[in-house]
Amino acid sequence: MNWQVMIESLPALAEGALVTLELVVISGVFGVLLAVPMAMARVSPRPWLRALPLAHIYFFRGTPLLVQIYLVYYGLGQFEAVRDSVLWPYLREAYWCAIIAFTLNTSAYTAEILRGAIQSVPRGEVEAAEAVGMSPALIWRRIRLPRAFRIALPAYSNEVILMLKGSALASTITLMDLTGVARTIIARTYTPVELFLAAGLLYVVLAFLILGGFRLVERRLNRHLQPR
Repeated sequence: MNWQVMIESLPALAEGALVTLELVVISGVFGVLLAVPMAMARVSPRPWLRALPLAHIYFFRGTPLLVQIYLVYYGLGQFEAVRDSVLWPYLREAYWCAIIAFTLNTSAYTAEILRGAIQSVPRGEVEAAEAVGMSPALIWRRIRLPRAFRIALPAYSNEVILMLKGSALASTITLMDLTGVARTIIARTYTPVELFLAAGLLYVVLAFLILGGFRLVERRLNRHLQPR
């Protein structure tokens, strides 16, 4: 075991870990923004309103993430309208293609998590809000969504960890994330065990920090349930 190579590679691996963290955070934020309206549509009594998010969820949950990354990275450039658009300087970059693919993928899973959480909101709380004259929009803003976020938080933390591990696929489109940096150093030093071990340990550290952050948020949101 070549410990010297591991130690010398840590600064470069740390830079790759920051890129990985950026991918997870940015795509996670955009994914939630997409997932909330999709989850609300999924619990609608109107079939036509449920159809579009259902199609999105089935596609992105039913196809491999690697295929989705390739479709975005290699597929968008096949359309002349995309190449001529003002977005092309961004869409031709591996970084933004990875964020788009991760956002679309995680939004599908997050929408289903939120849908289950919305349906788990006690009916009595909604009925109480209706009894005091709250409008449907106010009930969503003050009762259903806040309660659903609390319910969904533990399951969503697992989705973020899965997204962290899935982000390693970004290296397949030349992005220098944590896995991409490790593979580049391996090609130069021929030390795959040492580099992948170091990268794995950094993934564990990132997962520990993410789970710790979610526990703090969950404890704060549910502080009224904590024993005094």
